[in-house]
Order: sequence, then structure tokens, then C-alpha cells
Amino acid sequence: MSESKMITAGYISMDITPAFPMEYYQGRTLEEVIRPGKLREVGRADASPGGCVSNTGLAMFVLGADVSLVAKVGDDAFGHMIAGNYRNRGASPEFIISKDDETSYTIVISVPGSDRCFLVDPGANDHFYPEDLDMEKVAARQYFHFGYPALMRSIYQDGGVRLAGMYRSMQETGLITSLDMAMPDAGSDSGKADWEGLLKKTLPYVDFFVPSIEELGFMLDRERYEYWQRKTKETGKDICMTLSLKDDVRPLARKALDMGCGSILLKCGAAGMYFLSSPEDHMLSIAERMRAHARECNPEQADAAEGVYTGIGWGDRDLFQDSFKPDRILSGTGAGDTAIAGFLYGISHGMDPETCLKIAAGCGSMCITQYDSLSGLLPIPELMKRIESGWELQHFIQE
Repeated sequence: MSESKMITAGYISMDITPAFPMEYYQGRTLEEVIRPGKLREVGRADASPGGCVSNTGLAMFVLGADVSLVAKVGDDAFGHMIAGNYRNRGASPEFIISKDDETSYTIVISVPGSDRCFLVDPGANDHFYPEDLDMEKVAARQYFHFGYPALMRSIYQDGGVRLAGMYRSMQETGLITSLDMAMPDAGSDSGKADWEGLLKKTLPYVDFFVPSIEELGFMLDRERYEYWQRKTKETGKDICMTLSLKDDVRPLARKALDMGCGSILLKCGAAGMYFLSSPEDHMLSIAERMRAHARECNPEQADAAEGVYTGIGWGDRDLFQDSFKPDRILSGTGAGDTAIAGFLYGISHGMDPETCLKIAAGCGSMCITQYDSLSGLLPIPELMKRIESGWELQHFIQE
């Protein structure tokens, strides 16, 4: 079977993550560490590519997928550093170079024991348009993944018209589609956008919707999201440690599924992830679309497509996958994105939903053992061996 062809497009940045040594900062909250007028000594900074294209797309490449990596960057030092990093890993970036924009960067503040804080300049991402994609190259692929529209002004500012049009084009071309989100800045234009309206336009053309539960709560159930925020302040616990499968996770996932997507993988942080899918005939139609596309554009590819995603056993599934206990925790940066990479890798290799979820959870747990999103990843055979040998699960989710 030949390798499935994938394309990952969307948000990209240079992530700069200073190290906060455990011996100094363990047990101290972010609010205690970052205070006006105070100087804090930190460790060596990690500078590595971030965003969906790096964390998910490059992770799929590291796992062995044949993936095109498409993003918009500036003709500047950060853009050259990101491209150089990709090439050093053996990947060939397909970047759109803007002469008018700077490459995005993110300062990641990750204090041990506290949730991360991000300082973000979207840069050239704000001027990424679907028309930037080379549809001739896209048509030669089987899977299309796009991420972080909430951080890309050109994508969300029209209420989802461009995003929905792009996904409609991908489905009409025959590709299997997936969409990741990002948490908007509540005080920015993104935070004030009509995300429910945007998703209603777009999700009918999305086969696998893969947001985090906090992102989806913010976008589809603001009252519930604000309740989570109050609960976090009262208990001092992360949102994902207080979730109820019955009261929080399933209702949100069902609301998104009812908007028309084929299925939803809802990332629930350290608690794990939840998968809910539409009926079997819908999931089978996704596979048939890909096979028809393969037969039309490349008959030699059709046989390979038969051995990849079949849709069989994917309909009407309701599954929760607990997280695996990590060896250590250095940074949560990219954990959700690498989990998506593992999930999509499993789909593209014809695995069943249960196995895809285990691979996703395994990738996420390995990711957080390093400061960057890729260094901790294991080859899939090695990861599966660890999972099958009885890797300890963490049971944080409440019924």
C-alpha cells in the first residue's frame, strides 16, 4: 500500500519558549511568577516552529506521512528559521512568501503546574486566503487539514464565507477534510466574531472536526464556558480536571455534530479525548468520496485508497479515551496538535476508531515530555508497543 497523501495548511509561527526550572518554579502559580516590576531568572529558551502546520503537519511527517506543508510567512529571519528547521528534518515546506507581512511569532510562558499563557503576533497569517492554495496540487492529495482560523483575520472576518467555501471546494474535489480550531482572544475582533454562525456554514463540509473542549465551549455555549472559568477560580483546578462526560462533553459534541460534520474529536486536555460520529452511511460516504477522487485523478492510487480509510465501523460511535500517564511534564505546547496528527495518521492507515484514539492519546502524552512539540514523539510501531504493553491510563473524567 502506498503512503496516503495529505496536506496541512493554516496557521504557522515561530514559538519561543523560555524554560522555567522545576526546582525554582514547581508549585508556584503563573500569577505569582509573572508580576509587574519583578525580574525572574529562567533557563534556556527553546525556539521552534509552532502553529497547526508545524505541530500537526510536521508531526505527521515525523510519524511517516506523505504531507504537504502550506502556510504564509514573511521574507524575514523567523520565516527563514522555520523553513530551515523544516528542511533539517527532511521536509519540504510549501510556503507562500509575503513581502508585505512579518512572520508570526509566539512567546509561550509555561510555568510548571500552571496552564500556558501565549503572547501572539499573527503576522502573515492574517492575510492567508484560500486563493493562496494551489488547487492543482491540492487535487493530487487525499486528505486536507486546516487549523487555527480563530487566529487568522482573513479567514474569520467575513463570518465564515471563505472558510466554508474552501471546505466545500475540498469536498467537491474529493478530499477527506478535517478542521482544528484555536482559542480566540476574548477582547479581540476574533473573540467577538459569530463563531456559531461560522461553524454552521462550515461544518457540513468537514468530515473530522477536532477542536478542544474549551474552544468549543467558547464558540457554542458561552454560558457553560464562563461557568467553567468561575469553577476554575473557585477550585484552583484546570477546566479539564472538572469536566463531566454527561453534562459537559457529550452535549457540546452533539451540538457540533448536529451542525453537519461527519464526526468530532473533542480534545479534553489532560483528561483525554472524546469521539462522536454520525451514522454509518455518512461515514461510508466519506470513504467513497476519496475512492472516487482517487479513481478519477490517478487510477493507480485507487487501489491504495481502498486500503486506507474505509468508513466501516466508524458510524454511530461514542468513545472516550483516557490520557496515558506521561513520563514527565515539561510543556503542554503542541500536545493537542500532535494528538490530532496521531489521529489523522491512524485514519489514513485504515485503523479503527479505538486504535486511532489510542495513538492520538499516546502522541499527546509523549509530546509534553519535551519543551517543543516534536522531540518527544515515538515512531508509530514503538508507540503501539508501549500502548499494548500496558501503558498506565489516567482517569480524570467524571461521568
